[in-house]
Amino acid sequence: MAGTRVSARQVFERKELGFVKRGLATALGSGMLWGLDGVVLGIALAMAPFTAGATMYAAPLAGSALHDGFAGLWLALYNLFTGRWKDIGRSLKTFPGFIVCVAALLGGPIGMGAYLLGINFAGAAYAMGISAGYPVVGAIMARLILKEKISPRVWFGILTCVTGAVILGYVPPEGGTMPNFYLGIGCSLLAAFGWGTEGVLATFGMDMVDPAVAINIREATSCVVSVLAVLPLVAGLAIFGQALITPNVIWVIALAGMAGGFSYLLWYKAFSMCGCSRCMALNITYAIWGLVFSYFMTDVAITSNLVVGAIVITIGAILVVGNPKEMINLRAEA
Repeated sequence: MAGTRVSARQVFERKELGFVKRGLATALGSGMLWGLDGVVLGIALAMAPFTAGATMYAAPLAGSALHDGFAGLWLALYNLFTGRWKDIGRSLKTFPGFIVCVAALLGGPIGMGAYLLGINFAGAAYAMGISAGYPVVGAIMARLILKEKISPRVWFGILTCVTGAVILGYVPPEGGTMPNFYLGIGCSLLAAFGWGTEGVLATFGMDMVDPAVAINIREATSCVVSVLAVLPLVAGLAIFGQALITPNVIWVIALAGMAGGFSYLLWYKAFSMCGCSRCMALNITYAIWGLVFSYFMTDVAITSNLVVGAIVITIGAILVVGNPKEMINLRAEA
């Protein structure tokens, strides 16, 4: 009997190890698609009507709303063909579905909107550096809310990934005075809080909501709230409408929405497979993937800070992944 129990335990651990490894690969895949999404969306935002006299708020927020709308559409088609379509309406009537909607508001209009304001008020260098700390916020929230256990090595890996993202995206602050500098710092902190908390709440909601359904709700909620509540405040509805009827632009945004939607789908799936904190840290490798795609799709120049930042992120990701076997015990103790 003892031999049978050991054999059964070995089979269980082997299956758990495979599950965790797939989760880590899924999180990395999410980062890759998000890197592609950012490059393609950046190409779209450099085209008319986004460049036709639009304000610094209206153009990116209108593009973000369109992006989330198309992401929601692609995911709706995915759920339709996989037989999950009816679960969307049922999930919206439940408390976990409500939590997913709250996560959507924190990550979409609030997180992205605060990030853009942070860039405007404090400069891209400070906004990027502070908001890139969202995996740290997520790890802290996951520890408090989800009771997720995080080893010192993983903590160090998360901080290393964040440091690499800051190095990779850093540009010297522009000269001149910034009368709203501290407001920009506050907005950047709000962005980090919004993005970090989104993952934790989404993980909590997905205890009873399928990840594919949850992310569909997330993208649809973000788009609807952006169109109804955010764009009217920044005079962005006109740009939103013009982009919809501009064929060469809307297809680029649709492609970005596909990459972004399925990036989020992988992100949400990875939460329950390898843990919220690990997933966020591996997702931040989008900074490296964005650099790779930019090199082949745009005229980006490879600078020393890009190379150093990519190396630092890679080291951090290796530390976060560590030994996947330790995840088996952590999942068993949870």
